[in-house]
Amino acid sequence: MSATHDFSESFYKEHAQRYAVVSHNFIQSVYSDVSHPGLTGDMALVDRLQELVPKGSRGLDAGCGAGARDVFDYWQKGYDIYGIDAVEENIEEARRLHPEIAERVSVVDLREPLASLDSSFDFVMCNAVIQHIEPDIALNTTLPELARILKPGGILQLMFKYGNGIATIYDRDYGTDRTFQLYAVEEVIDTLIAQGLRVIPEDGERLGGVMYFKDPKPMDHCVFFARKNG
Repeated sequence: MSATHDFSESFYKEHAQRYAVVSHNFIQSVYSDVSHPGLTGDMALVDRLQELVPKGSRGLDAGCGAGARDVFDYWQKGYDIYGIDAVEENIEEARRLHPEIAERVSVVDLREPLASLDSSFDFVMCNAVIQHIEPDIALNTTLPELARILKPGGILQLMFKYGNGIATIYDRDYGTDRTFQLYAVEEVIDTLIAQGLRVIPEDGERLGGVMYFKDPKPMDHCVFFARKNG
């Protein structure tokens, strides 16, 4: 993390409980200016991923956030899912809200190699996370590691803020400015292609391909599903 820009940690340490409320109540989870008519919000992505991976599949929410909303939801629906996050307060909030998954969430820094994880995951979610990581680290460590831990045929769901440089915006749901690292879409996709992943194309009306939307802040996002070769 740059000494100049703290993209996430101090914010989450201060706002973990509020973030869990915003997340669990889907306050920032409805999308606008969508490139695909079915991309209405977070739940549309959940529904599509659960079409792609059956119940019982082993999954990881990489950067599960305060409260680990999606880990709890997928676990309730029968998935063998785990969550990791770099911020201890986020994991503490997950264990407070959902003691049933206390052993399934842990503090792990995605800026470091995932040495404790092998290639055993059927799916990995990494939603609105790399925007908190500097590009040289995300492109050379984080994304290659997420690709590595997927089984052949496994699926990565990746969402990030796109553009150039960094952006600071006032977030009314927290009453503070927030700073995010922006990514070039082509560079992210090229990085994943080099790791043996390919974007899953649109299938009729089903979500697929490289998709775009604005969140309520508003900020521009890109999201897609990619499958590992094999």
